[in-house]
Amino acid sequence: MAAVQAMCARIGMVTGRGLASTFRSKFPRPLLAVAAGCLFVANTFNIGADLAGMADAMQLLTRASSHLWIIAFGAFITWASIRLRYIALASVLKWLALFLLTYVAAAVYLRPDWKAVFSDFVTPSIPHSRGAWATVVAILGTTISPYLFFWQASQEVEEEKAMGRHTIVERRGATSTEIANRKIDVGIGTFFSNLVMFFIILTTALTLHAHGAALPQTSRDVALALRPLAGRFASLLYTVGLVGTGLLAIPTLAGSAAYAFAETFGWREGIDERFRGARRFYVVMGISILGGVAMDVAKVNVVKALFLSAILNGILAPFLLLGILLIASDPRLMLGQPSSLLGRITVGVTTAAMFAAAVVMFVI
Repeated sequence: MAAVQAMCARIGMVTGRGLASTFRSKFPRPLLAVAAGCLFVANTFNIGADLAGMADAMQLLTRASSHLWIIAFGAFITWASIRLRYIALASVLKWLALFLLTYVAAAVYLRPDWKAVFSDFVTPSIPHSRGAWATVVAILGTTISPYLFFWQASQEVEEEKAMGRHTIVERRGATSTEIANRKIDVGIGTFFSNLVMFFIILTTALTLHAHGAALPQTSRDVALALRPLAGRFASLLYTVGLVGTGLLAIPTLAGSAAYAFAETFGWREGIDERFRGARRFYVVMGISILGGVAMDVAKVNVVKALFLSAILNGILAPFLLLGILLIASDPRLMLGQPSSLLGRITVGVTTAAMFAAAVVMFVI
């Protein structure tokens, strides 16, 4: 994951353009439009699940209807994404990431058998059914996720715009120090991301799975199930974490799809742009969030939708990784600063593993 994100960051820093914009140098626009469409669908499902989780959490805390909370959160996030400039939005998202630590606290509170946890962690079992392999693909799709590819590269462009580099020519190229600092930044971020994921899986394994609650239909079901199994404190941490992580995830999910479409079709884009200057960019963001709200009206099972979107991401990701590898390995496009051989090998192995997992899921 760190190698993939570092490669996407390098593309954005060196070329001065977002990922979809660099893809246009090698791939036909219709193909990129299909990829952007798949990304939009998967992200919208994710947004719907996040909004439902946040709303269910607030209903448990306030007893106000979750349907009202979904509308309120959707409207607020849309407004904030349009009105806040990049520096302000990035600062808010950075602090919201601290909410992820609530999942670590919840797992520690349960006092697991750490010896058994470590043993199972270092000696995992091999999946034997299609459902189990689908779960593997879904996990890969939520960690090495397409929306992160686009967001990372576009974030680098936004960072440079914030420094006053408004043209592609001004943004081209990066010093070795800038690239090294970004690798450290990405490495630390991905480490903590996977650490939190580990504790989320651990918490659900120790509570829901251990007590037979394997098929919750909503995030509210999860929170209510946690109360008698893990105590009110763990349930409270879970609900607070849902709100915080939803506020963190939704702008990046909607934004990454908007960047993909805007760069594919040459629209004016960027979170630092005013609405009038980048209408189509913000309209895509708004439609994605509105689609998430509509899932509640249509009574879509958000847990199933989230799982299916994760599988879609797991299938889409290796195809995008191939394109990323081609771009990152091209000395001309990378202005003489292609990714390192070690980085390319690491991402290549990751791509092959994701393709293999998807194939096994279909043929087993």
